[in-house]
Amino acid sequence: MKLSTITAIAITLGVSTWTHADWSQTQNQAKGQTVYFNAWGGSEASNAYIAWAAKEAKTRYGIDVRHVKITDTAEVVKRIQTEVAAGRTGDGSVDLVWVNGENFRKLKNGGLLFGPWAQSLPNWELVDLNKPVRTDFSVPTEGYEAPWGTAQLTFIADGAKTPTPPRSAVDLLAFAKAHPGRLSYPKPPDFHGTTFVKQMLMELVPNKAVFQQPVTPAAFAAATQPLWAYLDQLHPSLWRNGKSFPASAAEMHRMLGDRELNISITFNPNEAANLIASKQLPASAYSFGLKGGTIGNVHFVAIPVNARAKAGAQVFANFLLSAEAQTRKADITVWGDSTVLDINKLPSVSQAMLRKTAPGALSEAVPTLPEPHASWVEALEAEWLKRYGAR
Repeated sequence: MKLSTITAIAITLGVSTWTHADWSQTQNQAKGQTVYFNAWGGSEASNAYIAWAAKEAKTRYGIDVRHVKITDTAEVVKRIQTEVAAGRTGDGSVDLVWVNGENFRKLKNGGLLFGPWAQSLPNWELVDLNKPVRTDFSVPTEGYEAPWGTAQLTFIADGAKTPTPPRSAVDLLAFAKAHPGRLSYPKPPDFHGTTFVKQMLMELVPNKAVFQQPVTPAAFAAATQPLWAYLDQLHPSLWRNGKSFPASAAEMHRMLGDRELNISITFNPNEAANLIASKQLPASAYSFGLKGGTIGNVHFVAIPVNARAKAGAQVFANFLLSAEAQTRKADITVWGDSTVLDINKLPSVSQAMLRKTAPGALSEAVPTLPEPHASWVEALEAEWLKRYGAR
């Protein structure tokens, strides 16, 4: 059997195929390279973590990692598309990008990603394969992106104001009517706002299998009918009667802290603990989920096909998957972003640290609902804006 055939089978099965010689060669190629890491820059905690990781990469591997702080990954996708179309096939401006969902789908379908490489990283052996690391919004990753962290839609409330939270879409509607003006969600296409809309959609539709397939006009029209009927009922009881919406989850956290809202949302089950520690929320704040589960996913890093520092990007991505880096990232005092590693494969010190909890963090087991296929996102956002965006 040819080596290429063995490698293909190993990748299909999720088996790492690296050898010490191969990886040593990659590390040698990486020395002296500058890796332009395009990653969301809207969080002080994640920015500080990336700065730490960049410093470690410089010291350990001789790589200069530069964090290019972005606000919208879609703009990075457009830049990569433009560069490749213009003939910049080996000197692109992006070496590594923090990505998932629709943006990954566009890059992969457009042939704009280097790979496969992720399942050949030495630290791939530590990854928890029970997590959705081999699909991204129902799109197979096939080694074209490496997992970095996990996330799940989580709600935050203040126990002093809301001792008993709503636990379903139906409960949420009743809660809104009982507390007019005290609930809201960010305006799509803000990520958290779109996720809230997806969450309500998946709760209201019994046949969830339709969401794992690419969207079609007929499927969209049939599946979303209950959603629009629900939002038409919900919006009049929201903050400002649903005629305007908070710009972001961060704004909602501030409004919760000021007691302008009763509930906020996050995609980080540990964020409430961070907000309590930084005194942005009171000690009585807590996190909760919905009884039927909430949407969860994995976020990844990927290498564009025209990246200049492909070796450096792989070495840095491998470091981000190390037990040390993942443990630090999951530390609530650092970032609180949950690990993608199998805890049982890690040293006992890392296991103990990863099992720590903090007041305010999500402490209950909430079922994870898979993300809809990435193609549903754009359709949902466009229809939401058409119906509610101009109010």
